[in-house]
Amino acid sequence: MPTPAGTLRRAAHLINHRGLHTGEQFADQATNSADVAAAIYVAAEGHMPAEFYTDEVTSLEIIAASADTMAAIRVLSGSLITEPPYTEIAPGLEVPDYIEHVSNWASTTPTFATQPPTTAEVIYALHRAAQAADALTAFPAQRTAA
Repeated sequence: MPTPAGTLRRAAHLINHRGLHTGEQFADQATNSADVAAAIYVAAEGHMPAEFYTDEVTSLEIIAASADTMAAIRVLSGSLITEPPYTEIAPGLEVPDYIEHVSNWASTTPTFATQPPTTAEVIYALHRAAQAADALTAFPAQRTAA
């Protein structure tokens, strides 16, 4: 089972070599570049599903169904200075949308900025999140007797 830190480092390596995709869908067939969430999926699962090139809805479901991917995406989301958006899944019930958070962060221009994060900035954020994940796992939670 991959660790979130290891998955994030592999995603950074993947983006460094294939490029960061910020357009339609989760990946670009012409360049084989991947969206940050798709890169994390590939790092965790070891393959790029064909749906990442053509079907955004199915891609979201594939990413969300991978526990290892979602663990790493939640670590990256938690390391960003913005909060994840919330999606209503039932009347009155909203959950954080971590996939949308990291994908939008990497592909949209923030308020008071002139451009989205560069590929280098995304790679740096992945490494920074990996270091945070390492730090969290270095010290197991203290358990107290009840």
